[in-house]
Amino acid sequence: MPETEEKIPTFYPTKPPLDKKFRPNAVKSIIQAILNEELSGKQYDAEQTPVWSRSIADKIKHRIKELNYSRYKIIAQVLIGEQRGEGVRMATRCLWDAEADNYATQTFMSDSLFCVAVAYGVYYY
Repeated sequence: MPETEEKIPTFYPTKPPLDKKFRPNAVKSIIQAILNEELSGKQYDAEQTPVWSRSIADKIKHRIKELNYSRYKIIAQVLIGEQRGEGVRMATRCLWDAEADNYATQTFMSDSLFCVAVAYGVYYY
């Protein structure tokens, strides 16, 4: 008698399990630690800020990926500017699912520079 294969229905999750959702508070602490580690004691240098921004963004993405948020696309954005006492406004617009997607932001300020870092966790459907 031949064995019959049991057919398992294909299932694509449309929402992350509650214990696997992107957690902004955990991500904020990671971002703050990286900003303090990378920027403490540095003076603003227009030649070096693009290098610093890329390096910090890569470190943020790598450390967030260590949290094992499965099926999440991690996006990191870092802005470094010279501290001149002027105001800066930063805005982002995107289309996402408010139940599954989230973000975390953190700032760093010193006498000569400021940094705004944002990490987005966007769930793959």
